Amino acid sequence: MNIDQVIQHFAIEGSMANAQPYGGGHINDTYHVVNSDPAAPAYLLQKINHKVFGQVEGLMHNIAFVTSHIRKKLLSKRDPGIHEKVLTLIHTKEGKWFYQHGEEYWRVFRFMKNLRSYDHPETTAQVYEGAKAFGQFLSDLTDFSSDQLCITIPRFHDLEYRLQQFSQALEVSHTGRKGQAIDQIKFVKDTAGELLVLQDLVRKGRVPLRVTHNDTKFNNVLLDEKDKGKCVIDLDTVMPGLVHYDFGDGIRTGSVTCEEDEADLSIVDVDIAKYEAYTEGYLDATREVLTPSELESLHISAPFMAFIMGVRFLTDYLAGDVYYKIDSPGHNLQRAKCQLHLSKVMLDRKKEIAELIQRHYEVPK
Repeated sequence: MNIDQVIQHFAIEGSMANAQPYGGGHINDTYHVVNSDPAAPAYLLQKINHKVFGQVEGLMHNIAFVTSHIRKKLLSKRDPGIHEKVLTLIHTKEGKWFYQHGEEYWRVFRFMKNLRSYDHPETTAQVYEGAKAFGQFLSDLTDFSSDQLCITIPRFHDLEYRLQQFSQALEVSHTGRKGQAIDQIKFVKDTAGELLVLQDLVRKGRVPLRVTHNDTKFNNVLLDEKDKGKCVIDLDTVMPGLVHYDFGDGIRTGSVTCEEDEADLSIVDVDIAKYEAYTEGYLDATREVLTPSELESLHISAPFMAFIMGVRFLTDYLAGDVYYKIDSPGHNLQRAKCQLHLSKVMLDRKKEIAELIQRHYEVPK
């Protein structure tokens, strides 16, 4: 089915002049739809990857519920920038949030012009603004019950589950692959216990399940032309989770000194100035809603997220590269080495980082 036929099923203003592929996402196919009416908005049309997100209806209801909740808050404040601060989902002419044609699932959002994302923030000011936007997203949803949401990816950040997958892959892995990953396998086994503390905190009821984004790569927040944080995007993984997932992944991608698959481990580190800027921005938006236990354990967030990503990459390498796309043989092992080393670097500096975070959540009122 072509793009013109799809877009006609949605209640857009005006009509489509043309559509071009947009962005660099690896999950969904995205198109920028230019309107034939220059006074009407442009749109983003996406084909949802239902192989990754099997419950499309639940996923779309999550997005509709969450964006509606945030929009109501902005309306109550009479915020003039509402179209820049929350995604606007466009329903079909039948009133649904997605259009299905055979095994294809499509959705449309209003296009946010003059906003941009950064794969790697260049300044601490950008880091602060992006972090504050992510924090505001969590804060705005504090009074929204996570029980209303569908689990779009079961056990997504469940380290116990990821370690089970790792153990299973290790049992059946080719001897040669295990031999190439001896150091990483040992690190995972030696370090897992220290990072399973988050699961212990949940079991003991010391940290609450919240509505979290669960994929806070820094390029999932949009900044304006003055680099002010505006809108959190890519809401496919919004579901119940821990604040540590969002804070940790933002740090993992917003304050590191290298790419996710850096081969030279000597340059894999955190930029402590960006780490502090992220902490300041995030806590400026969440300080009043996070519990003491959450605040006291935030320092484990980033090494946890780097570790769980390293475990997932290593598991895929041992299993024969069956999940992640690779650019070359050994790419998943290279990713695993980088992320596990990053986790080690942050664990080695956990006292310094814990003190840094504490300085910001104990800011006098």
